[in-house]
Amino acid sequence: MDIVLALKALIMGIVEGLTEFLPISSTGHLILAGSLLDFTGEKVKTFEIVIQAGAILAIVWEYRARLLHVCTGLFSDRGAQKFAINLVIAFIPAAVLGLIFSSAIKAKLFAPVPVALAFIAGGLIILWVERRNKLSPVPPRIDSVDQMTALDALKVGLAQAFALIPGTSRSGATIIGGMLFGLSRKAATEFSFFLAIPTLLGATVYSLYKARELLSMEDLPLFGIGTLAAFVSAFFCVRWLLRYISSHDFTIFAWYRIVFGFVILATAYSGLVVWAD
Repeated sequence: MDIVLALKALIMGIVEGLTEFLPISSTGHLILAGSLLDFTGEKVKTFEIVIQAGAILAIVWEYRARLLHVCTGLFSDRGAQKFAINLVIAFIPAAVLGLIFSSAIKAKLFAPVPVALAFIAGGLIILWVERRNKLSPVPPRIDSVDQMTALDALKVGLAQAFALIPGTSRSGATIIGGMLFGLSRKAATEFSFFLAIPTLLGATVYSLYKARELLSMEDLPLFGIGTLAAFVSAFFCVRWLLRYISSHDFTIFAWYRIVFGFVILATAYSGLVVWAD
């Protein structure tokens, strides 16, 4: 195995795991990291999606008791059935729009400058939502994911669909969208975690199918390194985020997005950094 390629795969996996569940866009960071590492191309785009499986496994492991309860109660427990139905409903908007527009999005928006613009726009939206909550605080209507209705799930699913734009952030769209729709910060964050399972798994399977002619068994070690790195880093990140939101808001992530976005634009237009598409 090429050691340099293995190291690049390791770095990309760590970036994926650290950014997947924070409202800062894992896809955007992977595009930027890949550009800086000269790790680009159609196969790499597939790699970036497939290693999300590691992040999925981190959520499955963290919530293994809850997920096992849902799976064993699908045919007998109304609470488990409601939870599963809500996940399906929330998953559908992004799945349908992704199937329709994925090729166009990859061709036009998987580049540093569009990602930078999405970083800035998303950061401004987070600042607006957090400021709105401070100036006009309204008690959340929903404190637990178990209290969500099908309509609540659909609203969050529609918010997630905006994350098809690289740099928007799937977790950011679902968490901030959930808060706007009446979910508590904790409920919105946990539902974002659970919704990641069908969303990222579906994207991984679909991407592997679409790229089946590009891939070979020789790619397996690199994909394995990236996936394992994503699992480990995502596991620690999820544990940290759950503690963080108990006493903090998302303002720091908003400013990070805005500053990082302007840095990307400044370096791109000044020629200081030659970002690869």
